[in-house]
Amino acid sequence: MIEDDIRAAYTGRADEYTDLLGSIEDMEAPDVSRIAAWADERTGAVLDAGCGPGHWTAFLADRGLDARGVDLVPAFVSGARARFPRCRFEVGDLERLPFEDACFDGVLAWYSLIHREPARMPSALAELRRVMRPGASLLVGFFTGDVLEPFAHAVTPAYRWPVDALVRVVEENGFRVDDTETRRRPGARTHASISAHRAVSSAIE
Repeated sequence: MIEDDIRAAYTGRADEYTDLLGSIEDMEAPDVSRIAAWADERTGAVLDAGCGPGHWTAFLADRGLDARGVDLVPAFVSGARARFPRCRFEVGDLERLPFEDACFDGVLAWYSLIHREPARMPSALAELRRVMRPGASLLVGFFTGDVLEPFAHAVTPAYRWPVDALVRVVEENGFRVDDTETRRRPGARTHASISAHRAVSSAIE
C-alpha cells in the first residue's frame, strides 16, 4: 500500500526532516502569512492534517485555536508530542481519520496530500470533508506545474498539480473554492495553495 511506503520513507528520515523543516522559523514568510491569515478567520477546533513534526499545529494553537494534529508516521507524532506537549497529536491515515463527523471548523492540509495518487485524491478530500462542519474552511498547500505529473521528491515520490486541475477535484468533492495563490520561488519548486469551504449541501450527499 502507498501508505506503508510513505510511512516507511518518512520514519527513516523523521529526525532529519524535523531538524530541517520542523519549526516555524524554517518556513517561508509568505507561507506563514498565508496560514496566519487563514487561522485568524477561524474559531473553535481545527485539524492539522498530516502534521509532520507538529510545528503548524503549535502555530495554530498559539493563535488561540483548539488545534489538533494527525499524521500517518508514528515517529512524527511521538516527536510532536514531546516538542509541543500542550497540543494533541494522533496517528491516523488521512483516508481513515480517527475523528467524529463534523467536528472541526477548519482543516489545514499543508503539503500533506502531495504523495497521494491522483486517483485517490477524491477519497482523501471526502474524508477531510467528513470531519468538517458545514461551512468550515480547508487550506491546502501543494506543488504545482503545467501538467499533473509525479516527480522524485526527496523522501518519496510526489505529484505536481495544475491549480485548475486540483480546484476541479476539490469542487467535485463537496467544497467551494474561495481563492488560490501561486508563488514561483527561484531555485525551488513552484508552490500553490487553495482555500475552500465545505459546501452546506452538494451533489455527493
